[in-house]
Amino acid sequence: MNKTIFVIAICLVSAFILPSCQQEKKLPIYGERHAETVKDASGAEKVDTVYQTIPNWSFLNQDSIITTNKATDGKVYIADFFFTSCTTICPIMHRNLITVYNEFKTNSDVMFVSHTIDFKYDRPYVLKKYAQKLGVYGPKWQFLYGSKDSVYTLAEKSYLVAVGEDSTAKDGYIHQGYLVLIDKDRRIRGAYDGTKTDQVEQLKKDIPILLAESKK
Repeated sequence: MNKTIFVIAICLVSAFILPSCQQEKKLPIYGERHAETVKDASGAEKVDTVYQTIPNWSFLNQDSIITTNKATDGKVYIADFFFTSCTTICPIMHRNLITVYNEFKTNSDVMFVSHTIDFKYDRPYVLKKYAQKLGVYGPKWQFLYGSKDSVYTLAEKSYLVAVGEDSTAKDGYIHQGYLVLIDKDRRIRGAYDGTKTDQVEQLKKDIPILLAESKK
């Protein structure tokens, strides 16, 4: 038998025994990117791709504690934008997201961050009641409050999620229901419609892929 054909045959027969024969799945990186000349450890110059990342942030959480990006740095996390009085997509989004939370709540490398877009009403004590209603306690899922400009800019420029006030909307605000998956380097690795069960299930499958990648 030809040597090349033999090797291919072994890989096909051993697909479930020898993972090295399979192409490893890796999630894409989203957002803007640009080429940049950098120096490696030896001082040699090379061209590297620099990806869009989530910038530093600072908000009040549901416990009225100033919380910054340091809470999520070095972790895989899921971010979304909502408001507590929403009667349209938010209840569905968080009903689905709580299933993701329950699946990964014992994994210290995974966190959840929900930014309210209702800067008028959703003060920390309101977010606290909302979190308790969901059955969420502790720092693993942060519900964050900030000024209109800071939250809206972060949503649209960094997470690529559209948000806004709209007097014609049923609840006074409009926003997209994406659950945005962020890696340990603050890069966007996926966006899932939180109102669709199949996409939320895909999120559950993608989180372990991202966790495995970050351990290499």
